[in-house]
Amino acid sequence: MDGSDSSSSNKPTLLERLSTLLLREPEDREQLVALLHSAYERNLLDAEALSMMEGVIQVSERQVREIMLPRAQMDVIDISQPPEAFLPFVLETAHSRFPVIEGDKDNIIGILLAKDLLRYYAGEEFVVRDMLRPAVFVPESKRLNVLLRDFRSNRNHIALVVDEYGGVSGMVTIEDVLEQIVGDIEDEYDFNEDEDNIIRQDDAHWRVKADTEIVDFNTAMGTDFSDEDCDTIGGLVLKSAGQLPKRGDYIQIGEWQFHVLRADSRRLHSLLVERLLIEADKQD
Repeated sequence: MDGSDSSSSNKPTLLERLSTLLLREPEDREQLVALLHSAYERNLLDAEALSMMEGVIQVSERQVREIMLPRAQMDVIDISQPPEAFLPFVLETAHSRFPVIEGDKDNIIGILLAKDLLRYYAGEEFVVRDMLRPAVFVPESKRLNVLLRDFRSNRNHIALVVDEYGGVSGMVTIEDVLEQIVGDIEDEYDFNEDEDNIIRQDDAHWRVKADTEIVDFNTAMGTDFSDEDCDTIGGLVLKSAGQLPKRGDYIQIGEWQFHVLRADSRRLHSLLVERLLIEADKQD
């Protein structure tokens, strides 16, 4: 037998090294986190694995109310509207699932899947009420790890959050929970971390990271927005809107229009910026 093969076969595996490290049974979560950091410092875990493990621990400690999308920002469909009335809204917001209300947001009667609207486009008989999936309601205090288990066992992807009086206070999706573990789940509007903060899309549009410094935006775009009250272009848009905008919203500041490409319940992520054609431009 080759000596080098024998030597390599006697080397402890990653699992064995981790097991040795964790033989000292932690007495609480703080000690467990400390052991994980010790494993990272010994190169037994990479930074991404450490971050995910910490996320798993945090999920078991956090409650739904901490990550839910607030009621005011929920995109819903009113059952009283015919499909031709709400279809533009569905296309604009580009969600895969919509809570359906009857009267107000406290009376959610079901969930409409955007893919079920294909039957309407196919010319089939289409009654919205018949297309609804059951709505799942969870309390604000529900732990995220329990919610994730329920999502998996019930094959459900969305839940409505209710307060202690039974009123709807928000909604939460399986993606919201998973992002607590793995970080933001990228979509087609996300930036590569190596990309510039401002990317020219065409002659009239630019994709801009919301955390772009206002001074950098002014330099690149030839604008003169003030940075006295906020530092970033996302903060400027937030201040102008008066509340946290949601995906699909348009906010106009002077001759510039900001279209929210991506946002969550806490902050803006990316914007599509357009310089509007004003009368002086038209005359030129």
